[in-house]
Amino acid sequence: MKATELDRLIQKFIDGRASPEEIASLEKLEKDAESGIPKDILKNRDEEKRIRDSVFKGINENIFNEPRYTWWKYASAAAIFIGFMASGYYFWQPQESESPFQLPPDAITLEHEDGSIEILQEEGTKEVIDKTGKIVGVQNGSQITYKDTENFEELIYNTLKVPYGKRFELTLSDGTHVHLNAGTSLKYPVKFLKGQQRKVFLNGEAFFGVSKDSLHPFVVRADELDVRVLGTRFNVSSYPEDNRTDVVLVEGSVGMNKRTENFNGKNNTVLKPGFMGTFYRQNGKISKEPVVTDIYTSWMDGELVFRNLTFENILKRLERHFNVSISIKNTDLAQEIFNASYGHVTLEKVLEDLKLTYGIHYSIDGNFITVY
Repeated sequence: MKATELDRLIQKFIDGRASPEEIASLEKLEKDAESGIPKDILKNRDEEKRIRDSVFKGINENIFNEPRYTWWKYASAAAIFIGFMASGYYFWQPQESESPFQLPPDAITLEHEDGSIEILQEEGTKEVIDKTGKIVGVQNGSQITYKDTENFEELIYNTLKVPYGKRFELTLSDGTHVHLNAGTSLKYPVKFLKGQQRKVFLNGEAFFGVSKDSLHPFVVRADELDVRVLGTRFNVSSYPEDNRTDVVLVEGSVGMNKRTENFNGKNNTVLKPGFMGTFYRQNGKISKEPVVTDIYTSWMDGELVFRNLTFENILKRLERHFNVSISIKNTDLAQEIFNASYGHVTLEKVLEDLKLTYGIHYSIDGNFITVY
């Protein structure tokens, strides 16, 4: 709801023209605003003053001309309005101005089908509401669980975005559990539909524990690659800055095919547990090789494991893991192959270890690191 729409709704309330549904909507919006929006996002003071003057002008014009028993109506309108303004509700919602509110870069966000976005607090608990007001899921801390009770006639999507330096978990309506790594977004249906394949869209890295359903294949679309499964546990890494998409199978069976092709078990790549399939974006080819799967899933426990990676790729992973910006001045060093492994350590500890082991040099300026 935009500021102008909310302005009109409050004015209808003051004038006594608001329906019971609109009054209930106001009260719900007030509670939502109070529960989850940082107070420091209130930026547009001119807009705040305009709306405040408009609303309180209506209150002042009406309150002294009404019987005493209706005075509470205007006091309630004022209270609701103050709640919105104090929480920054107007300026959290999409605005028509040329300078919309910018989300904090370290915010975990949930984008709804209608384009509205809400910030998720990692310690928070809240209900996930669809556009009709139905509860479709619940957030509890760093995890959202969707229900499998509502009947939908069309696919309705949510998009969960996890910034650098953070991780999040998600349970889809079919029971599939997903771990999202730092710098990852996943677009998924609020409810999968009967008779259709289960498809989600990944940008970044995630580990999937897919619930078995032989009648409804589960497909992860990662850029130009489709990963098709029935019920299995696997990891997909498909960051836009990388030139490849890696699929590591822990359990079950996975098929890989280009999104422009229909999957065929005889012609397309099929992985067995303990194998990694790699899709090369430049030429569209797919290869596979045996791997130690723990190396590629250790990120879920907050660990860093690098095997046969260029130093440039290691720095990209450090950026995502620690939410920093790293530049490298030594172009020869950037393409050298490194191996390293770390538990729960600080960035300084990683850089110091790389310095002692490989002879690199670095400087730190806040969140900016330069490697020489």
